[in-house]
Amino acid sequence: MPVYLDHAATSPIRPSVLIHYSKALEQVGNPASVHSFGQSSRQMLEEARELIAASVGCDRNEVIFTSGGTESDNLAVKGLYWQRHAQDRNRTLIVTSSAEHAAVLDAVNWLVTEQGAEAHFVSMNEDGVLDLAELSEVLEKRSDQIALVSLMWANNEIGVVHPIQKITELTRAFAIPIHSDAIAALGYIPVNFAASGLSAMTITGHKLGSPVGVGALILARSEKLTPVIHGGGQERNLRSGTPDAAAASAMALAIKEAVGEQAHLQGLHSRLSARLVSGVRQVAPEVKFSSENAPRLSNNVHFRFPGCLGDSLLYLMDVNGVSISTGSACSAGVSSPSHVVLSLGANSDEAMGTMRITFGHNSTEADVDAFLEAFPKAYEGAKKAGLTRR
Repeated sequence: MPVYLDHAATSPIRPSVLIHYSKALEQVGNPASVHSFGQSSRQMLEEARELIAASVGCDRNEVIFTSGGTESDNLAVKGLYWQRHAQDRNRTLIVTSSAEHAAVLDAVNWLVTEQGAEAHFVSMNEDGVLDLAELSEVLEKRSDQIALVSLMWANNEIGVVHPIQKITELTRAFAIPIHSDAIAALGYIPVNFAASGLSAMTITGHKLGSPVGVGALILARSEKLTPVIHGGGQERNLRSGTPDAAAASAMALAIKEAVGEQAHLQGLHSRLSARLVSGVRQVAPEVKFSSENAPRLSNNVHFRFPGCLGDSLLYLMDVNGVSISTGSACSAGVSSPSHVVLSLGANSDEAMGTMRITFGHNSTEADVDAFLEAFPKAYEGAKKAGLTRR
């Protein structure tokens, strides 16, 4: 039976969510319509908003529904930048890191290239731990130029967890809005928006067992941003477009269940990860376990193998019925080094030899058994193939 170990990419829909979603899709009506059908859809949407708010520790009015994490990141980064820059033309600096998700990095780079913004990338050590002293220094020296700070809660590729509350404490003294992509964190470690001190937070549901194509930006009521999409003025006039009430309802249920079982799954995933790391090291003692000395997600295991391509490992594992990820970006069928691993100071070859295993809500000991059975042969084949790129 095929084994799925790529939950950080997307997670299988939960059986309970599938049943709920199938029923929700039967509801007819635009949530903006005033007739009874429309108001029934509106009720479904608002109940989803309330459930998400309760799950992530925010006010219901702070939940802005979007099409997913990428749109939420763009809305936060571009919207906060435009709002702050319009208020003060001197505010052109965005503080972020080079290990952010592409949805943040590409939005930042577009603002730099097309809008005259400037970016400061906070340094990290080889484990991916942010240099908070450097962050504090740039805040002190350039606070009057900073439009926003955007730093992810947990890295989706290497699993390192950042001290969000310490980071927001640093920004609070300067009244600078701070956004965090919390997609990899939500459901796997405690996430509470109100307690975090964040201005904005990106979440989505399909990493937790909901349908793909729905997400949310949690935006503090005190915060303003410029919309990216214009039209009907839905979602507090911040995200125009007819909301997908059924998908929002499914996402809300998935998030509720994930948050409810987070403590249990954290223990299970820690045990599965420990077994997997131990088994891999017995076969490949030269392997590097990324962010081993840093606070990290229990469901994430990220390796770097010298002398072989991660793609080779992925293909050979997949042939043996185990689906994993390299964590590296791929464009037009041409693999490229992981920008996250490169940001840790690794060279290009090392950044090509990666393997990411991520557990989720339906992961079991049997999944690790299957991985450890398939890995030795796959690794031997990948070593023979070496670093030859297709």
